[in-house]
Amino acid sequence: MISRRRLLTAAGTLGAFGTLAACGPNADSGDSAGVRIYWWGGDLRNTMTREALDLFSESQPDIAVAPEYSEWTGYWDKLATQTAAGDAPDVMQMDESYIDSYGTRSSLLDLETISDLLDLSDMDEDMLETGRLADGTLVGAPLGIGILSVGVNPEILEQAGIEMPDDTTWTWDEFADLCTQVSEWAAAAGEDIIGLDFFGTNASELAMWARQSGEQLFPREDETSISKDTIVSFLEYALELVEKDAVSGPSAQVEDAAAGVEQGRFATNRSAFHFQFHTQIQTFQASSGSPLKLLRVPARTSGDPQMVNKASMYWSISADTANPEDSATLIDFLLRDPEAAKILKIERGVTAFPELQTEIEPVLSDNEMVSLDFARDLQDEVVKPPLVTPSSGVGFGDEFSRLAEESLFGGRPPSDIAEEILAQLETMQPER
Repeated sequence: MISRRRLLTAAGTLGAFGTLAACGPNADSGDSAGVRIYWWGGDLRNTMTREALDLFSESQPDIAVAPEYSEWTGYWDKLATQTAAGDAPDVMQMDESYIDSYGTRSSLLDLETISDLLDLSDMDEDMLETGRLADGTLVGAPLGIGILSVGVNPEILEQAGIEMPDDTTWTWDEFADLCTQVSEWAAAAGEDIIGLDFFGTNASELAMWARQSGEQLFPREDETSISKDTIVSFLEYALELVEKDAVSGPSAQVEDAAAGVEQGRFATNRSAFHFQFHTQIQTFQASSGSPLKLLRVPARTSGDPQMVNKASMYWSISADTANPEDSATLIDFLLRDPEAAKILKIERGVTAFPELQTEIEPVLSDNEMVSLDFARDLQDEVVKPPLVTPSSGVGFGDEFSRLAEESLFGGRPPSDIAEEILAQLETMQPER
């Protein structure tokens, strides 16, 4: 069952590792012939990807494709084993948390060496830059855009007699007050509803708080590293939400975060607000049956939320591939072919090719259009994406969650925990 905490750090579906058989030209195969392509995801992604691969095989019958699929849990263990054994797939789905780790170990091909077959020139430049290593080597082609946002259930706000907030100006204090109002209404009405389901234990949230403070978790040379004061203010705000009954208590938060997308409060119409990367709203819409909407994140300074496009995930090519040209041709098709885009839609994030956004619009549902419209509306506002997680910082998300939970439960003062978080970050910074 998927943890929504994991959803904020990596778009994938948790569960036992499994390889699914397929019929037709793209049957799973352990053979080394052709292009092996490996990805993680849920059943919907698996089905969509195989359909797009079948379309590729129709257009490129001379390129054999061998699909390999896993859910998130087993994906990285298998990929690490394959890579260590010199048997990595030719094409692999790569995550922001791991791309630097694989790239700096020379495990990924420089995509600019096959740019005649993989044309990324029309992709949003800032988004494309997130696929580069510190030395400028392009090792990942972003599949789509994900934007950390606030999901809102308009029906709950209406029942509570609360107007939809102005997300272009709201602040964290205003957000806390709104969540508290929802919780107070629910308590008086005897409803099992809370303002916000959980907050404060995810590294993506801390990174957002840092950006709004003019700082970064993993700064570039011209950027400022997150300070202890900023970490303390984040932890104290999370505690304030609990004290105001704006969010569930610590135990309930942990339980809800582990409940899974379909069983959690937001998906079952029992919280008004929820933080997620914006295309994940589709899953919550389907589970809740409610007309959920997306809002900008609140800001520390009104009107300056410092929203960013995050690469939802990447396509990368093994540096040891025997088929670089065929691999590039396959990725180019999956990223840029209009008919493939109509099959894949925005399940992996909103495509970073603006012309394809127009191509797929006629085949998107109303729920899917909520995600597409939100991404389009934000493009004039988003700031430069942060540096991808360096290989030295792969474990930071888990460590931060552990320490932030300790703060929520009152194990130690936020100041003490902030010192430990900062000390860990300092050891995880990339070499310059």
